[in-house]
Amino acid sequence: MAVTDLRSEVATAQTPRKPTVALALGAGGAKGLAHIGAIEELQAQGFEITAIAGCSMGALIGGVYAMGKLDVYRDWVCSLDKFDVLKLVDWSFSFAGGGLIKGEKIIGTMLELIGDTSIEDLPIAFTAVATDIEREREVWLTRGSLFDAIRASIAIPTLFRPHVIDGRLLVDGALLNPVPVTPLIRDPADYLIAVSIDGPTDTNLPVVISAGDTPSKRGIGRLLSRLLPGGDGKSMDPRTQEHGALDLLGQSIDLMQANLSRLRLAAYQPDLLVQLARNVSSAYEFYRARELVELGRGKMREALSSWNPSGR
Repeated sequence: MAVTDLRSEVATAQTPRKPTVALALGAGGAKGLAHIGAIEELQAQGFEITAIAGCSMGALIGGVYAMGKLDVYRDWVCSLDKFDVLKLVDWSFSFAGGGLIKGEKIIGTMLELIGDTSIEDLPIAFTAVATDIEREREVWLTRGSLFDAIRASIAIPTLFRPHVIDGRLLVDGALLNPVPVTPLIRDPADYLIAVSIDGPTDTNLPVVISAGDTPSKRGIGRLLSRLLPGGDGKSMDPRTQEHGALDLLGQSIDLMQANLSRLRLAAYQPDLLVQLARNVSSAYEFYRARELVELGRGKMREALSSWNPSGR
């Protein structure tokens, strides 16, 4: 055996193997941007993610990570302001087709940003969870176009139009499985970790003004916020906020998903559950991306610091 080969084998033997993780990423709209920070913190602490199952925003973040383009997406979404978010919303101005938002503009933008691929060609196992609304079944998408799978998984009923794959009318997987642990149960990873954005509400959350805001910027922001679905430009404090129709719809969906998540996670418990309050933001506040990413990073760091799994 050559000396260089021997040295390589010795170095490999001396390098400790990274613990592997199967990661479940839950639904949450813009709140799901916290998944970016959670993933980056896992990597920073020496874990290797070998499988991901995602629902809705969790499917989008998980799919982008599986492509190896998470940094590209993070930099782009952290650059968005309220007006940029508005420009990505293609309203249909009717419920024709099953949703107020077509969803074509955001998917088109994502395709330009990072491209598409077949799920089978991803370097790690990936599952996007959707719901077959006609057959009333949970669907695990593990083959075909990655962005077809993501488009189906994010199709929130009444907001985003359903998406058809193989003759099935698919909508948001959060209707049946908001934090998809079950697709990962048989994965051979060392640990199964779930990140949920369906935790109990936090009544102490502050109203955050982004760094660099000026009075004029905040005035424009309040105007644009009134145009965003669910936004009225007022405080997010639930004790003072007037609730519009979409506010109530969003809070109702959050409440139903939170209770469903609690029941599903009680039946299929991950090794570690990282949970964020469901009122960390509205589902539409993508312009708060930088803050939400850091929140996910901090929650993952906090969870890992108090976790003592066997074998570590």
